[in-house]
Amino acid sequence: MQSPGKSLKEALLCAQSEQRLTAGVYESAKIMTDDPDSVSFCVLAMDEEFQCDIALQIHFTLIQSFCFDNDISIVRVSDVQRLAEIRRATRAERLEEPLRPHHEPS
Repeated sequence: MQSPGKSLKEALLCAQSEQRLTAGVYESAKIMTDDPDSVSFCVLAMDEEFQCDIALQIHFTLIQSFCFDNDISIVRVSDVQRLAEIRRATRAERLEEPLRPHHEPS
């Protein structure tokens, strides 16, 4: 059986290679608001240093509520740096291609 971390990494790399990955609180919230049915899942990454950021905590709470209301699965991770490394690894292969959301292509 594959570890959850490895499964998440593979899902993120696949989504990114297919331009179906959105990074960032505001960008993700826009996609979820515009077309919630197109969102497969939401990854919320939180390092200890950001736990004191009240504005970010409010955004995360709103995103979690929205995900719950729209039956979108939430994956919480604590290693923001590792997620950034995964994102950069695939993005380096396609420097000119933008990141797109966790949704099915139109």
